[in-house]
Amino acid sequence: MSKGVISKDEDYSQWFNDLIIKSDMAEYSPVRGCMIIKPYGYSIWEKIQAVLDKMFKETGHQNAYFPLLIPKSFFSKEASHVEGFAKECAVVTHYRLKNDGNGNIVVDEEAKLEEELIIRPTSETIIWNTYRGWIQSYRDLPILVNQWANVMRWEMRTRLFLRTSEFLWQEGHTAHATADEAIAETEQMLNVYADFAENWMALPVVKGRKTPNERFAGALDTYCIEALMQDGKALQAGTSHFLGQNFAKAFDVKFTTKDNVQDFVWATSWGVSTRLIGALIMAHSDDAGLVLPPKLAPIQVVVVPIYKHDEELENITTFVNALTKELRSKDISVKFDKRDTHRPGAKFAEYELKGVPLRVAIGSRDMQNGTVELARRDTKTKETVNQEGLAAHIEALLEEIQTNIYAKAATFREENTTEVDTYDEFKRMLDEQPGFLSAHWDGTAETEQKIKDETKATIRCIPLNNKQEEGKCILTGKPSTQRVLFARAY
Repeated sequence: MSKGVISKDEDYSQWFNDLIIKSDMAEYSPVRGCMIIKPYGYSIWEKIQAVLDKMFKETGHQNAYFPLLIPKSFFSKEASHVEGFAKECAVVTHYRLKNDGNGNIVVDEEAKLEEELIIRPTSETIIWNTYRGWIQSYRDLPILVNQWANVMRWEMRTRLFLRTSEFLWQEGHTAHATADEAIAETEQMLNVYADFAENWMALPVVKGRKTPNERFAGALDTYCIEALMQDGKALQAGTSHFLGQNFAKAFDVKFTTKDNVQDFVWATSWGVSTRLIGALIMAHSDDAGLVLPPKLAPIQVVVVPIYKHDEELENITTFVNALTKELRSKDISVKFDKRDTHRPGAKFAEYELKGVPLRVAIGSRDMQNGTVELARRDTKTKETVNQEGLAAHIEALLEEIQTNIYAKAATFREENTTEVDTYDEFKRMLDEQPGFLSAHWDGTAETEQKIKDETKATIRCIPLNNKQEEGKCILTGKPSTQRVLFARAY
């Protein structure tokens, strides 16, 4: 145990929870199933937002905002959609409180809404009701809109960042004149998510399609990126949905084509959430604390001075101020921690726990020798380097750390992805070496459900880069032409 954090090998779930609390990322809310995201955790979300928002805008999307409250009647217009979310909806029934005369605040029973309002679990219904007024002609298409918002899905079992009743996310909702355009949009956004996961989160992902059982409620096809966590469980890191004309038909959204005929609009939706922060923690961190890829770390470099009196600190500060200015000109975030309330050792432990990628320690002797000590969070190695050219060295080192964190995660995934050909082998591997299991499936919902019921493993996706090969379903022995990816998952 380190810094009050249990070992991940002893209790992975508790380790995950300990890291979040001890590193000051989030804490539990008085409202069951909700969380308070503290400044350090929220700053990671801000970085995620900033990068993705730029990527969305570079692909032609614009941000908008739609209401939190949705009329209940909207959900009844798309049957499969309401069925998928009905058990998770939080419902507003009244609009006023009153004093009961005994000093208690109660719901005013006379202030009942004529129609109940649903706190949005997702926004397809209200957005497509809105699009009906925006779209008349092919000239109005495409509509490429994204929303940054919070949503509410009433969860019985909750975990910080992974599964909370309220969470933050973005949801893209686009409208197109043809199915081909909508499918191209769906695939494009999947690739945006994969690019972000791999190049910013240092998280290798598998791009694939969901089975009909696992599709988003109301979608014709769901694409996803799946990642493997250090305990061998899978985590869905992003989804992109081809909705066909289902929502356009439900909300009567038609347009006049170039051929002057009426047709229903084609739709997509896609989203990622604060669950990405959970993925970031579980994919890279260790028993000493968080391990954050430099590109998403709130603090990329921390400088800790080691001194005995104010004159030494003043000399160190002059050097650090110049270094900080040079690093910030390279868009590298720096914190100079010269608090006199904490000893250097306590600061080292704090920033190790918080996952700061690079620590710079500098004392009076370093100033005399023209050196500093650099400590990497990913490898826990230290080196003494010259002060001359230090900013360029740090910049290169941060890139190396980013690459190394990805490589470590990619190696872990490769070592924990196994091809299995029998059901006995499948069940044994789930217990002995959890991870991705690549196996043949007969394509039926019944087989998929039976495997899930018996093993708690689900088909995470049908990989997009699948090779065609003859085989037999691990459960039924029926013919199969390709393998799918199974795993137990969050």
